[in-house]
Amino acid sequence: MPGRLLVGFQDDPTFRWGQDRATDLIAARKAGATVIRTTVIWAQAAARRPAHPTDPFDPAYRLDDVDELARNAERLGIELLLSIWGTPAWANGGEKPSHAPSDPSDLEDFAHALADRYSGRHPGYPPVRLFSVWNEPNLEQFLAPQYDSQGHSISPTTYARLADAVYQGVKSANGDALVAIGETSVHGRDAPSRDRIQDSHSPARFAHLLAEVRPRVRFDAWAQHPYPPRPGLAPTAPVRWPSVGLSNIGRFGEALARWFERPDVPIWITEYGHETRPADRFGITLPLQAQYAANALRLAASSPNVRMFIWFVFRDQRGNPWQSGLIAEDNRPKPALAAFSNEARRLDARNPLVADGDERVRVPALELAFHVPPGSPIEIEAAGVPRVSVPLGADGWIEVPMGSARLPALAVRATDGRGNWITRLVRRRG
Repeated sequence: MPGRLLVGFQDDPTFRWGQDRATDLIAARKAGATVIRTTVIWAQAAARRPAHPTDPFDPAYRLDDVDELARNAERLGIELLLSIWGTPAWANGGEKPSHAPSDPSDLEDFAHALADRYSGRHPGYPPVRLFSVWNEPNLEQFLAPQYDSQGHSISPTTYARLADAVYQGVKSANGDALVAIGETSVHGRDAPSRDRIQDSHSPARFAHLLAEVRPRVRFDAWAQHPYPPRPGLAPTAPVRWPSVGLSNIGRFGEALARWFERPDVPIWITEYGHETRPADRFGITLPLQAQYAANALRLAASSPNVRMFIWFVFRDQRGNPWQSGLIAEDNRPKPALAAFSNEARRLDARNPLVADGDERVRVPALELAFHVPPGSPIEIEAAGVPRVSVPLGADGWIEVPMGSARLPALAVRATDGRGNWITRLVRRRG
């Protein structure tokens, strides 16, 4: 039996700013999306220094588009992953957003405010439990500098401070939230370049150096972007270590556990995709994209470490140089849309797999949380177990009793007493 994955998309132009953003999000849900990754650019969300930086509603914060996305997603039962990136000029001495803050506590305050705003404690602001730190910090483009003037690697140490600030900030506002680090690109040079613009680290080298920083960085998962090294390569194509693609993601998971001295490191695949031609001259054919999309999802689900898979992007758009969407610019679905949807629905993480001895299981009920506040009674009905009422958690989840009978599967119907209901299918592993 395949594992369960949070599956979805990242496409901020479509889901946050597009004219048809609400309709497009519904289309993404129909395509099997259970998670949407979105980048919260700190430099834009707090272009001026807030007077009260830990206050989630300080007037300096500009998060209206994230608020709307969170509400639209909750209504559809879709989770959000908020990736924090980009330092404001006031926080790094006037440098570009790719430069770290002079004082990491400024980033910690922002992460706290963001996690508090979406903690589920504030009416009208849906709960968000998934966060990640920066974007591709192994590349100079996103975290600068990668090396000092003597050519010594410094970005892993810089990133450790960023990761600690976000982890501490998020957890201080919402202890149940999960924080991923990494968000690393598939490959890197592992040596300074002459022009410095192309400076980078391979993901494995970056992670190894990060694990050597003391005190050791804290995290709940590692996020990776395992694109194929060349556009036309299949998801199963060999990837030369220390680059990390889908074909050696298992080796990477084992290495992470060894380097960070942990029994298991969950991996979130937070960017993956294949561009198509003729929109991109280096892309692949539409039928091949469909084949690769399905194969990539199957490959991810077969890895015991992988918990999430996000395709980049959902829709091709004029002016966007990335044409890996499942819907073309002219609004026609590509063959990959159906192929992706079929696999995504089969892997739906909202329908969990539980161990044989588990008598209770938590399942998401965000669709109900859209209508009723935390603590509301939710009626649970399932064949073979007594009917019960359970409270809706602040995170939009409910705890379902499996009963004493060792049923191989449990079809659950949950209602909020206002005519709104959801169904979930809980299966025992076997």
